[in-house]
Amino acid sequence: MSSTNEDRLTKDRLERLRVRKEPPPLVEVTVTNHTVLTPRMLRLTIAGDGLVGMYPGPAASVRLLVPSPGADALVWPEWNGNEFLLPDGSRPALRTFTPLRVDAEAGTMDLEIVRHAGGVVSTWAETAFPGAQAALSGPGRPYDLDTDASRYLILGDETALPAVRQLLRALPTAMDVEAHVEVVSGEAVDQSDDAGMVINWHVAKPAASPGEALVAIAEGLEALDSDAQVWAAGEAAAMQAIRTHLFDKLGVSRRQATVRGYWKPARS
Repeated sequence: MSSTNEDRLTKDRLERLRVRKEPPPLVEVTVTNHTVLTPRMLRLTIAGDGLVGMYPGPAASVRLLVPSPGADALVWPEWNGNEFLLPDGSRPALRTFTPLRVDAEAGTMDLEIVRHAGGVVSTWAETAFPGAQAALSGPGRPYDLDTDASRYLILGDETALPAVRQLLRALPTAMDVEAHVEVVSGEAVDQSDDAGMVINWHVAKPAASPGEALVAIAEGLEALDSDAQVWAAGEAAAMQAIRTHLFDKLGVSRRQATVRGYWKPARS
């Protein structure tokens, strides 16, 4: 094959890659506070000039970049039209979170991170004490609240807790709202942020699949009123089961339900 044809094929591949909208640029942030909330959760407060004026809406996401495993310093990736990649072509340690609190005037943000072995960002977060450097891209698109809905059913696991709490704060207090959160253990729950909120806590059974309690609640629905809403987020397979029940079995309109897979179990 001639070099001209090879160049054309390479160009075609690159053009096919450039199909995703580029996310907001990464900005430098510094950890200013590190708090262990429970055996399963820690909170990092981060600060940076790039966070000033940032107003994520309800359940909006941000991307946190941390040093790659084994690296001491942060290496900045570049957007290739489809994803962020490091200079050597590898993927960076970049994970998505919903911030619990944002102070746009001060340029600070609280992130809650589930503590679990083997997680790249969770491992870094364990020793990310004040002064630790990271970077952040965001915010992503927020959830469009339907304040005229007759009822809201909110389902989430530990990774979705910040988003669940944001939604409960943002929805009208007079609205019929039912929130369910699945956790690994009862003592793993920090409820200091839940004043005025009603959350139904479900402790997962030892042998249960992630999100099993949430799936059971969704599958218990025999119908959904046309002016009701469902928001659910958590482990990907559980969220797929919820989608299947809502959309395929109940015939719920896509405008009535937002179901997001936040994570997948590590492969053994």
